[in-house]
Amino acid sequence: MYNIRLSKKDNLPFYKSLLIRLGAVLAALIVCSIVIISVTDLNPLEIFGGILNGAFGTKRRFWVTIRDTLVLLLVAIGLVPAFKMRFWNIGAEGQILMGGLASAALMIYGENIPNGLLIPLIMICSCIAGILWGILPAIFKAKYNTNETLFTLMMNYIAMQLISFCVVFWENPVGSNSVGIINPSTNAGWFPSLFGQRYGLNLLIVIIVTLLMTFYLRYTKHGYELSVVGESWDTARYAGINVQKVIIRTMALSGAICGLAGCLVVSGASHTISTSLSGGRGFTAIIVAWMSNFKTLAMVAISFFLCLMDNGAIQIASQFGLNENVSDILIGIIIFFLIGSEFFTRYRVVFEKSVKEGESK
Repeated sequence: MYNIRLSKKDNLPFYKSLLIRLGAVLAALIVCSIVIISVTDLNPLEIFGGILNGAFGTKRRFWVTIRDTLVLLLVAIGLVPAFKMRFWNIGAEGQILMGGLASAALMIYGENIPNGLLIPLIMICSCIAGILWGILPAIFKAKYNTNETLFTLMMNYIAMQLISFCVVFWENPVGSNSVGIINPSTNAGWFPSLFGQRYGLNLLIVIIVTLLMTFYLRYTKHGYELSVVGESWDTARYAGINVQKVIIRTMALSGAICGLAGCLVVSGASHTISTSLSGGRGFTAIIVAWMSNFKTLAMVAISFFLCLMDNGAIQIASQFGLNENVSDILIGIIIFFLIGSEFFTRYRVVFEKSVKEGESK
C-alpha cells in the first residue's frame, strides 16, 4: 500500500516551469480543437488562424491588441503590491472607472487648457481618483480589520453608479444616454502620437511604471515592508513596522496605478466614458497577477495572450458566422489548463509506501 502526499517544490528552474506551461497550452489547444469540431464542424486550424488574423491581420488590429495588452498589464502591475501584502484588492474595476471619470471631467471642463498642461493634469488627477477609491477600504482594514474583499467589491458598484450619473449629466446630444467622443474637433486631453504611433505614449507610460514597480518591490525598504506585512502582521510589528501605515500606503499606490489605467483608456484610447470602459480588466488582471506569480515578464506574456484571444474573437465571429461566446469558451479552456499547470510548478506528488504497525521503515 502507498500513501499519497503533496510536497512543495523549492526553486523550480525557469526552463522546467516554462516547459510545464507550454505543455499546458498544448493540451488546452488539443481540447479546444475537439470542442471546435464537436460544436462547429469546422477545421480547428482555420479557427486558430482566424483568431491570429483578428489580432494581427492588419497594422490597426496589431496596435489595438498592443493597446489592450498595455492597459491589462498596467492594472495587473497595480494589483501586485496589494496582493503581495495579502490585501485582496478586488476593486480594480472601480479604481479604473474613477480614474477614467477624472480624465473625462478634465477633458470636458478643461478644453481650453493647452494639451501640454492638460495631459499631465489628467494623469495626476486620475491617479488621485484611484487613490481615493483604494485608500478608503485600506483605512477601514488598517483601523478595524474589515473584510477588504467585500469592501473593494462594493466600491466597484458605487463607481459604476457614479459613471452612470455623469453619463446622463454630460450626455451629448441630449437624450442619447451617451457622452460620445469628447472634444473631437480640438482633441483636447487626447494623448498625442509618440514615435509615430498613436499608442506610443501609452506604451512609454506602461514601460516606465512596470520598471519602477519592479525596482520598488525588489530593492526598496517599502517593498520589503509590504512583503513582511503580507507574511504576518505580528512579525511586522515585532520588527518595528507600522502595519497600518504600510497597508494604507500600499493601497494608495495600487489605486493610483489602476486609476492611471483608466486615464489610458479614456485619454489614450477611447476618448469617451461609459460604465463599460474598464471592460472587466480589473477582474482579468487578477488572473494575470496570480498566474504570473507576480513576475513582470510573465505578466507581459499572459496579458498579451489573453488580449490576443479576446480580440481574435471578433474576427472569428464575423468570418465564420459564430457567436463570440465560442471564443470565450476557448479562452476559458486555456485559462483552466494554465491555472492547473500552476499546481505542477509549485507541488509534486509523492508516493510513499505505508508502514504497517509494528514494522520498521
